[in-house]
Amino acid sequence: MFSRRPKHSRGIYVCSPIRSVTRSFTATTLSRNPAVAPQIGEIVDKIEKLTLIETASLILELKTRLNIQDIAIPVAATAPAAAATSAAPATTAPVEEKVEQTEFKVKLEKVDAAAKAKIIREVKNIIPGVNLVEAKKFVESVPKVLKENVPKEEAEKLKKMLEDLGATVVLE
Repeated sequence: MFSRRPKHSRGIYVCSPIRSVTRSFTATTLSRNPAVAPQIGEIVDKIEKLTLIETASLILELKTRLNIQDIAIPVAATAPAAAATSAAPATTAPVEEKVEQTEFKVKLEKVDAAAKAKIIREVKNIIPGVNLVEAKKFVESVPKVLKENVPKEEAEKLKKMLEDLGATVVLE
């Protein structure tokens, strides 16, 4: 809705928006679980209003008081495997499988100043669609990932070639 108010004495009107009260919907107003005790609902409401820093300090305090230790979550676990481990009894220890990495990221860490020109030319050849100027900017902004999802053999070949030219390369 707009209200009209005169701009000046000639009777020219200017439309201006009328401020209306809007209701903000939060997760608590949209979906409140009736099975949850009122005390728990109040605690969740208070936690919801905390800032990120306050939430982090709350988590640290809870870990300290309740003697909760950090648990390492395997990165390569899939959703069904994660569900299976969470459904397993607490008395069985999780079996850690050593998975050999097959794909790597080739990361250019450091470049020797004397070999910079050779490395720039090689980066231009490695990255498709890159011109010489872009390759120079790439080399000057190291550490940076040169290539991702590279098979082990190719990653080791790239690493050896760049190290022979005078670069420091890391496979991740």
